[in-house]
Amino acid sequence: MTSVTTAPAIRVKDLHKQYPGRDGPVHAVAGVDLEIRPGECFGLLGPNGAGKTTTVEIMEGLTEPTSGEVEILGLRWNRDAAAIRERIGVTLQETRFPEKETVRELLTVFRSFYRQGLTVDQAIERVSLETKANALVGTLSGGQQQRLAVAVSLVGDPEVLFLDEPTTGLDPQSRRQLWDVIHGLGENGRTVLLTTHYMEEAERLCGRVAIIDHGKIIAMGSPAELVARLGGDHVIEFALNGDGPPVDPEAFRGLDSVLSARVDADGYSLTAGEPHRAIPALLDALEEQDRPLARLTTRHVSLEDVFVSLTGRHLRDDLAEEPAPPKRGRRRRSRA
Repeated sequence: MTSVTTAPAIRVKDLHKQYPGRDGPVHAVAGVDLEIRPGECFGLLGPNGAGKTTTVEIMEGLTEPTSGEVEILGLRWNRDAAAIRERIGVTLQETRFPEKETVRELLTVFRSFYRQGLTVDQAIERVSLETKANALVGTLSGGQQQRLAVAVSLVGDPEVLFLDEPTTGLDPQSRRQLWDVIHGLGENGRTVLLTTHYMEEAERLCGRVAIIDHGKIIAMGSPAELVARLGGDHVIEFALNGDGPPVDPEAFRGLDSVLSARVDADGYSLTAGEPHRAIPALLDALEEQDRPLARLTTRHVSLEDVFVSLTGRHLRDDLAEEPAPPKRGRRRRSRA
């Protein structure tokens, strides 16, 4: 029996992007290798300044790489740009549409860019905007405008979709409505590359995720696989009262069942295999130091814990933006 090899929908090999800097070149992307399978929802995670957005912009054809290879559906931007644009959809971090056009009018314009694709009504139905089809864009809520941006990226019936932080700034209900839309894309066999600042979103939607930091991918796998690599099943979070000096987290690392320890926000975070052993050991150690607890909670290990363990930062930390070339504007318009 002959095995069938499926070519990746997206292939990135040894990707580099440098920008000129005051003290020499700034390496925004420093050797990224990545393959995304057809029909996969793949998450790319990284703090601001890690190279995530630059990597995605190169895949989308918006930025030229310094070196390396990018293939989308076996095609390359330097020779097949028109063919790639016919087969992909892109939702950018920010969208600005004419406020005096209706939803139907706007999608009719974007549908005219493609030789084939969904009908306007089908695109509207995919994002559950039927009741707003004849409403002016300027009257839509934030969540509805985000769904409209996704509809614009879908109207050409693309095989690959790039969704760059599509739910940022949305209320929980609007975010979950958009999750349903994204989940439906996978059920229809579409390949989705998703960037997000919400770990729960990545865990719910993505079959695999890659964590990028300092321009390099430092971990890749399913959310469950990455969580398993951390070792423990539980996290013990606690804080001490304000009377006394800070405690070095290394003091907790040798406690029974504790696998790792770190300072976290206004307290400490321990990863433990068996919390019923780790908590009594912790309480005994604190009693010996005469340091009473201010609070203590336990929970299961999450993808956020993996991210912090690998990067030393939370995904939503407000850090510097990625290196950018001079006079580069922020991306505002949705490109289908």
